[in-house]
Amino acid sequence: MTTIAIVGAGPGVGAAVARRFGREGFDVALVSRTQTKLDTLAAALKAEGVNARGFAADVRDREALDRALTEAAETLGPVEVLQYSPLPHREFLRSTPDTTIENLTAAIEFSVYGLFTAANAVLDGMRTLGHGTILLVNGGSAVRPRAAVTGTSVAFAAESAYAQTLHQTLEPSGIHVTQLIVPGGIRDDDPVTNAPAIADHLWTLHRDRGDFRVFHTPMPEL
Repeated sequence: MTTIAIVGAGPGVGAAVARRFGREGFDVALVSRTQTKLDTLAAALKAEGVNARGFAADVRDREALDRALTEAAETLGPVEVLQYSPLPHREFLRSTPDTTIENLTAAIEFSVYGLFTAANAVLDGMRTLGHGTILLVNGGSAVRPRAAVTGTSVAFAAESAYAQTLHQTLEPSGIHVTQLIVPGGIRDDDPVTNAPAIADHLWTLHRDRGDFRVFHTPMPEL
């Protein structure tokens, strides 16, 4: 049995992805900052037949994140799929004039250093398996910067660049890195962009192993 580790797990997309991959036989490692919330989510998933367990870590705490993913693999089994999709903090969603160097540093730690740490924590296991998938979920600002959300625009672009270099480096070894862009965000009231629809798309990306960057819906015209 192998594991999907969901970094940034919560009651929306994280839970939907856990259910989707759980139906395919994956054990689920849930990673976010608060253990009590993770335990509640894991219990709900277990009641639905998904073997899930929470491992608390802040993505800006590199030692804690590495430890959480290592423990997840030791407890549940090798991490075959890593989803990196933590929800950006409000401090990253400021306009360019209101963004400080501290905001920008935090955003890059969150999006780039966190992904770097998470990927490196699971890659040895994927290499042992002989295959694996790293899934990213980003908003449209990753490919079209917006002055209203400067921190995420800069950090998501850097995250995208790093992830694409991983894709180029790892693809020959059977490890696929892919980024799902969700323009306009995730909406529970929209059948196309709700959490289960995103989860279905992420399963397809893992299964079919296509291009690096995929758009869930087309980017709107400027």
